[in-house]
Amino acid sequence: MMLRRLRGALLRLTRRRLLAIAVGAALLAPAAWIEMTGAVGGWWVDGVCLIVGATGAALLWTGITGVRPDWNEGR
Repeated sequence: MMLRRLRGALLRLTRRRLLAIAVGAALLAPAAWIEMTGAVGGWWVDGVCLIVGATGAALLWTGITGVRPDWNEGR
């Protein structure tokens, strides 16, 4: 049940372009900083930074390019 709510919130977030760009940049910047500097030394931090950074990059890209439709009317 909780995962469905999280998925729904993420899908609604991608529809709002400016908010998706802001949240994507907010997730990507600290994750990139931690990955590049290696300031935090936990073994699990690398995995969390990769997941958070990839989510931030995906939101940033979706906010910039927009959401494409799921179907193609031309066929």
